[in-house]
Amino acid sequence: MTAPITIGPTRLRVVGNSDLRVYPIAISGNVFGWTADDDAAHRILDSYVAHGGNFIDTADSYAAGRSETMIGNWMKSRRNRSNLVVATKVGKSAENPGLRARVLTRAVNASLDRLGVQHIDLLYLHIDDTEVDFEETLLAVDELIRAGKVRFFGGSDHTGNRLIEARIASAMVGVAPMVALQNHYNLMHRREYEGDLAHVAAQQRLGVMPRFALASGFLTGKYRQKSDLADSPRGEEVAKYLTRRGLRVLSTLDSIAQEHDSSVASVALAWLLVKPNVVAPVVSASHAEQVDDLAAATRLQLTRHQVSELDRVSR
Repeated sequence: MTAPITIGPTRLRVVGNSDLRVYPIAISGNVFGWTADDDAAHRILDSYVAHGGNFIDTADSYAAGRSETMIGNWMKSRRNRSNLVVATKVGKSAENPGLRARVLTRAVNASLDRLGVQHIDLLYLHIDDTEVDFEETLLAVDELIRAGKVRFFGGSDHTGNRLIEARIASAMVGVAPMVALQNHYNLMHRREYEGDLAHVAAQQRLGVMPRFALASGFLTGKYRQKSDLADSPRGEEVAKYLTRRGLRVLSTLDSIAQEHDSSVASVALAWLLVKPNVVAPVVSASHAEQVDDLAAATRLQLTRHQVSELDRVSR
Protein backbone atom coordinates (compact mmCIF):
# COMPACT_ATOMS: atom_id res chain seq x y z
CA MET A 1 0.00 0.00 0.00
CA THR A 2 2.92 2.32 0.56
CA ALA A 3 4.95 1.16 -2.43
CA PRO A 4 7.43 3.97 -3.09
CA ILE A 5 8.21 5.84 -6.28
CA THR A 6 11.59 7.51 -6.14
CA ILE A 7 11.79 11.22 -6.97
CA GLY A 8 14.90 12.90 -5.61
CA PRO A 9 15.87 12.00 -2.04
CA THR A 10 12.35 11.26 -0.76
CA ARG A 11 10.07 8.44 -1.91
CA LEU A 12 6.43 9.12 -2.66
CA ARG A 13 3.79 6.86 -1.13
CA VAL A 14 0.56 5.48 -2.55
CA VAL A 15 -2.67 6.41 -0.75
CA GLY A 16 -4.64 3.24 -0.04
CA ASN A 17 -6.34 1.69 -3.06
CA SER A 18 -5.85 4.76 -5.23
CA ASP A 19 -3.36 5.99 -7.77
CA LEU A 20 -2.51 9.06 -5.67
CA ARG A 21 1.22 9.26 -4.99
CA VAL A 22 2.15 11.68 -2.28
CA TYR A 23 5.07 13.10 -0.36
CA PRO A 24 5.24 11.51 3.12
CA ILE A 25 4.36 14.81 4.82
CA ALA A 26 1.16 16.67 3.94
CA ILE A 27 1.32 20.43 4.48
CA SER A 28 -1.78 21.67 6.25
CA GLY A 29 -3.58 24.90 5.45
CA ASN A 30 -5.30 25.06 8.82
CA VAL A 31 -3.29 28.12 9.88
CA PHE A 32 -3.72 29.97 6.58
CA GLY A 33 -5.91 32.96 7.25
CA TRP A 34 -5.33 32.52 11.00
CA THR A 35 -1.68 32.70 12.09
CA ALA A 36 -0.33 32.88 8.53
CA ASP A 37 -1.32 35.67 6.12
CA ASP A 38 -1.10 35.47 2.32
CA ASP A 39 2.60 36.22 2.09
CA ALA A 40 3.49 33.76 4.84
CA ALA A 41 1.29 31.06 3.29
CA HIS A 42 2.93 31.49 -0.10
CA ARG A 43 6.42 31.27 1.43
CA ILE A 44 5.44 28.14 3.38
CA LEU A 45 4.04 26.47 0.27
CA ASP A 46 7.04 27.51 -1.84
CA SER A 47 9.40 26.01 0.74
CA TYR A 48 7.38 22.81 0.96
CA VAL A 49 7.41 22.32 -2.82
CA ALA A 50 11.13 23.13 -2.95
CA HIS A 51 11.69 20.15 -0.64
CA GLY A 52 9.77 17.92 -3.06
CA GLY A 53 6.39 18.18 -1.34
CA ASN A 54 3.23 17.69 -3.39
CA PHE A 55 0.43 16.97 -0.86
CA ILE A 56 -1.65 19.95 0.31
CA ASP A 57 -4.38 19.53 2.91
CA THR A 58 -7.11 22.04 3.74
CA ALA A 59 -10.86 22.27 4.54
CA ASP A 60 -13.78 24.47 3.65
CA SER A 61 -14.09 25.40 7.34
CA TYR A 62 -10.50 26.66 7.76
CA ALA A 63 -10.72 30.44 8.21
CA ALA A 64 -14.26 30.24 6.77
CA GLY A 65 -12.92 29.10 3.40
CA ARG A 66 -10.07 31.59 3.22
CA SER A 67 -7.48 28.81 3.47
CA GLU A 68 -8.76 27.28 0.24
CA THR A 69 -8.74 30.68 -1.45
CA MET A 70 -5.16 31.36 -0.39
CA ILE A 71 -4.01 27.96 -1.65
CA GLY A 72 -5.92 28.47 -4.89
CA ASN A 73 -4.32 31.86 -5.46
CA TRP A 74 -0.89 30.38 -4.82
CA MET A 75 -1.44 27.51 -7.28
CA LYS A 76 -2.67 29.97 -9.91
CA SER A 77 0.35 32.24 -9.46
CA ARG A 78 2.81 29.31 -9.57
CA ARG A 79 0.95 27.42 -12.34
CA ASN A 80 1.70 24.15 -10.59
CA ARG A 81 -1.71 22.53 -10.08
CA SER A 82 -0.81 19.49 -12.19
CA ASN A 83 2.15 18.70 -9.90
CA LEU A 84 0.08 18.62 -6.71
CA VAL A 85 -2.29 16.34 -4.83
CA VAL A 86 -4.95 18.58 -3.29
CA ALA A 87 -7.07 17.35 -0.39
CA THR A 88 -9.90 19.22 1.26
CA LYS A 89 -12.67 18.43 3.72
CA VAL A 90 -16.37 19.27 3.81
CA GLY A 91 -19.06 18.99 6.46
CA LYS A 92 -18.01 21.48 9.13
CA SER A 93 -18.39 24.86 7.43
CA ALA A 94 -21.01 27.29 8.73
CA GLU A 95 -22.19 27.85 5.17
CA ASN A 96 -22.61 24.17 4.27
CA PRO A 97 -22.81 22.08 7.45
CA GLY A 98 -23.43 18.36 7.45
CA LEU A 99 -23.35 15.67 4.80
CA ARG A 100 -26.79 15.64 3.18
CA ALA A 101 -26.44 15.12 -0.55
CA ARG A 102 -27.45 18.60 -1.67
CA VAL A 103 -25.31 20.25 1.02
CA LEU A 104 -22.27 18.09 0.27
CA THR A 105 -22.54 18.80 -3.45
CA ARG A 106 -22.90 22.53 -2.82
CA ALA A 107 -19.89 22.45 -0.47
CA VAL A 108 -17.68 20.67 -3.01
CA ASN A 109 -18.63 23.11 -5.77
CA ALA A 110 -17.80 26.02 -3.46
CA SER A 111 -14.43 24.45 -2.61
CA LEU A 112 -13.65 23.96 -6.30
CA ASP A 113 -14.37 27.64 -6.91
CA ARG A 114 -12.21 28.82 -4.01
CA LEU A 115 -9.34 26.51 -4.95
CA GLY A 116 -9.69 27.44 -8.61
CA VAL A 117 -9.40 23.81 -9.71
CA GLN A 118 -11.40 21.42 -11.88
CA HIS A 119 -11.21 18.54 -9.42
CA ILE A 120 -10.30 17.66 -5.84
CA ASP A 121 -7.85 14.77 -5.63
CA LEU A 122 -8.86 13.59 -2.15
CA LEU A 123 -12.10 14.67 -0.48
CA TYR A 124 -12.57 13.95 3.21
CA LEU A 125 -15.89 13.76 5.02
CA HIS A 126 -14.88 16.13 7.82
CA ILE A 127 -17.51 14.83 10.23
CA ASP A 128 -19.49 11.68 10.85
CA ASP A 129 -22.99 12.98 10.23
CA THR A 130 -25.10 10.30 11.94
CA GLU A 131 -28.32 12.13 11.01
CA VAL A 132 -27.77 11.23 7.37
CA ASP A 133 -27.81 7.67 6.02
CA PHE A 134 -24.43 6.65 4.65
CA GLU A 135 -26.14 5.66 1.41
CA GLU A 136 -27.22 9.25 0.75
CA THR A 137 -23.75 10.64 1.41
CA LEU A 138 -21.97 7.92 -0.54
CA LEU A 139 -24.22 8.29 -3.58
CA ALA A 140 -23.60 12.05 -3.56
CA VAL A 141 -19.84 11.50 -3.45
CA ASP A 142 -20.10 8.92 -6.23
CA GLU A 143 -21.94 11.42 -8.42
CA LEU A 144 -19.14 13.92 -7.85
CA ILE A 145 -16.57 11.27 -8.76
CA ARG A 146 -18.49 10.37 -11.93
CA ALA A 147 -18.69 14.08 -12.81
CA GLY A 148 -14.90 14.35 -12.51
CA LYS A 149 -15.07 16.81 -9.61
CA VAL A 150 -13.58 14.41 -7.04
CA ARG A 151 -11.07 11.64 -7.65
CA PHE A 152 -11.02 9.76 -4.31
CA PHE A 153 -12.46 10.22 -0.84
CA GLY A 154 -11.97 9.27 2.78
CA GLY A 155 -13.17 9.77 6.34
CA SER A 156 -11.94 12.18 8.95
CA ASP A 157 -13.96 11.73 12.13
CA HIS A 158 -15.21 8.15 12.06
CA THR A 159 -14.91 5.28 14.53
CA GLY A 160 -13.84 1.85 13.40
CA ASN A 161 -17.41 0.59 13.54
CA ARG A 162 -18.64 3.47 11.41
CA LEU A 163 -15.94 2.84 8.84
CA ILE A 164 -17.12 -0.75 8.63
CA GLU A 165 -20.71 0.47 8.18
CA ALA A 166 -19.55 2.81 5.42
CA ARG A 167 -17.75 0.00 3.61
CA ILE A 168 -20.83 -2.23 3.79
CA ALA A 169 -23.02 0.64 2.53
CA SER A 170 -20.61 1.26 -0.37
CA ALA A 171 -20.88 -2.36 -1.43
CA MET A 172 -24.66 -2.39 -1.11
CA VAL A 173 -25.21 0.64 -3.33
CA GLY A 174 -22.35 -0.20 -5.67
CA VAL A 175 -20.18 2.88 -5.27
CA ALA A 176 -16.50 3.53 -4.69
CA PRO A 177 -15.36 2.98 -1.08
CA MET A 178 -13.14 5.23 1.00
CA VAL A 179 -9.40 5.01 0.36
CA ALA A 180 -8.10 7.19 3.21
CA LEU A 181 -8.52 8.07 6.85
CA GLN A 182 -7.42 11.28 8.55
CA ASN A 183 -7.39 10.93 12.31
CA HIS A 184 -5.89 12.34 15.52
CA TYR A 185 -2.65 10.43 16.09
CA ASN A 186 0.70 11.36 17.61
CA LEU A 187 3.04 10.33 20.43
CA MET A 188 0.78 12.03 22.98
CA HIS A 189 -2.50 10.74 21.53
CA ARG A 190 -2.22 7.08 20.62
CA ARG A 191 -5.07 5.10 22.12
CA GLU A 192 -7.81 6.36 19.79
CA TYR A 193 -6.05 5.16 16.64
CA GLU A 194 -4.07 2.15 17.85
CA GLY A 195 -7.20 0.22 18.81
CA ASP A 196 -10.09 -0.44 16.46
CA LEU A 197 -9.12 2.24 13.94
CA ALA A 198 -5.73 0.72 13.18
CA HIS A 199 -7.33 -2.70 12.71
CA VAL A 200 -10.02 -1.36 10.37
CA ALA A 201 -7.49 0.76 8.43
CA ALA A 202 -5.39 -2.34 7.82
CA GLN A 203 -8.42 -4.47 6.94
CA GLN A 204 -9.77 -1.91 4.46
CA ARG A 205 -6.33 -0.86 3.18
CA LEU A 206 -6.95 2.77 4.05
CA GLY A 207 -4.11 5.22 3.72
CA VAL A 208 -3.76 6.88 7.14
CA MET A 209 -2.98 10.59 7.44
CA PRO A 210 -2.46 11.50 11.13
CA ARG A 211 -3.62 15.00 11.99
CA PHE A 212 -2.31 16.99 14.97
CA ALA A 213 0.86 15.02 14.23
CA LEU A 214 2.93 17.35 16.43
CA ALA A 215 0.32 17.66 19.19
CA SER A 216 -0.45 21.34 18.48
CA GLY A 217 3.27 22.13 18.59
CA PHE A 218 4.10 20.36 21.85
CA LEU A 219 6.18 17.74 20.02
CA THR A 220 8.41 20.44 18.55
CA GLY A 221 9.90 20.89 22.03
CA LYS A 222 8.91 24.55 22.06
CA TYR A 223 6.77 24.20 25.18
CA ARG A 224 8.52 22.93 28.33
CA GLN A 225 6.78 24.87 31.10
CA LYS A 226 3.61 26.87 31.62
CA SER A 227 5.33 30.20 30.98
CA ASP A 228 6.05 29.04 27.41
CA LEU A 229 2.32 28.99 26.68
CA ALA A 230 1.61 32.64 27.41
CA ASP A 231 1.95 34.05 23.89
CA SER A 232 0.87 30.97 21.95
CA PRO A 233 -2.50 30.85 20.13
CA ARG A 234 -2.43 27.10 20.87
CA GLY A 235 -1.54 27.51 24.54
CA GLU A 236 -4.78 26.07 25.85
CA GLU A 237 -4.46 22.97 23.66
CA VAL A 238 -0.81 22.40 24.60
CA ALA A 239 -1.29 22.86 28.37
CA LYS A 240 -2.79 19.38 28.75
CA TYR A 241 0.48 17.81 27.58
CA LEU A 242 2.64 19.43 30.27
CA THR A 243 2.58 16.34 32.45
CA ARG A 244 5.19 13.87 33.67
CA ARG A 245 4.40 11.66 30.69
CA GLY A 246 4.69 14.57 28.28
CA LEU A 247 8.03 15.64 29.69
CA ARG A 248 9.30 12.02 29.52
CA VAL A 249 8.37 11.95 25.84
CA LEU A 250 10.20 15.24 25.21
CA SER A 251 13.27 14.01 27.07
CA THR A 252 13.41 10.88 24.93
CA LEU A 253 12.87 12.91 21.76
CA ASP A 254 15.71 15.21 22.84
CA SER A 255 18.10 12.26 23.22
CA ILE A 256 17.20 10.72 19.89
CA ALA A 257 17.33 14.08 18.10
CA GLN A 258 20.84 14.61 19.47
CA GLU A 259 21.92 11.17 18.22
CA HIS A 260 20.73 12.05 14.71
CA ASP A 261 21.77 15.72 14.82
CA SER A 262 18.12 16.40 14.10
CA SER A 263 15.20 18.31 15.57
CA VAL A 264 12.63 17.06 18.07
CA ALA A 265 9.84 17.65 15.53
CA SER A 266 11.61 15.57 12.87
CA VAL A 267 11.97 12.64 15.26
CA ALA A 268 8.31 12.81 16.35
CA LEU A 269 7.20 12.71 12.70
CA ALA A 270 9.68 9.96 11.81
CA TRP A 271 8.10 7.83 14.57
CA LEU A 272 4.69 8.22 12.89
CA LEU A 273 6.12 7.39 9.47
CA VAL A 274 7.15 3.88 10.55
CA LYS A 275 3.69 3.02 11.90
CA PRO A 276 1.56 0.55 9.89
CA ASN A 277 -0.58 2.09 7.13
CA VAL A 278 0.55 5.65 7.89
CA VAL A 279 1.11 7.41 4.57
CA ALA A 280 1.62 11.09 5.41
CA PRO A 281 1.20 12.97 8.70
CA VAL A 282 -0.63 16.28 8.23
CA VAL A 283 1.46 19.11 9.66
CA SER A 284 1.12 22.88 9.66
CA ALA A 285 3.76 25.60 9.71
CA SER A 286 3.31 29.26 10.55
CA HIS A 287 6.70 30.23 9.07
CA ALA A 288 8.57 28.92 6.03
CA GLU A 289 11.64 28.16 8.15
CA GLN A 290 9.67 25.49 10.01
CA VAL A 291 9.20 23.45 6.84
CA ASP A 292 12.85 22.31 6.92
CA ASP A 293 12.24 20.20 10.03
CA LEU A 294 9.07 18.73 8.56
CA ALA A 295 10.83 17.66 5.38
CA ALA A 296 13.80 16.30 7.31
CA ALA A 297 11.51 13.71 8.92
CA THR A 298 11.05 11.97 5.56
CA ARG A 299 14.79 11.20 5.43
CA LEU A 300 15.30 10.30 9.10
CA GLN A 301 15.77 6.58 9.75
CA LEU A 302 15.07 5.69 13.38
CA THR A 303 16.54 2.49 14.80
CA ARG A 304 14.27 -0.23 16.16
CA HIS A 305 15.51 0.55 19.65
CA GLN A 306 14.63 4.24 19.25
CA VAL A 307 11.12 3.42 18.01
CA SER A 308 10.63 0.98 20.90
CA GLU A 309 11.82 3.54 23.43
CA LEU A 310 9.38 6.14 22.08
CA ASP A 311 6.63 3.52 22.18
CA ARG A 312 7.46 2.80 25.81
CA VAL A 313 7.61 6.34 27.18
CA SER A 314 4.50 7.48 25.33
CA ARG A 315 2.22 4.66 26.58
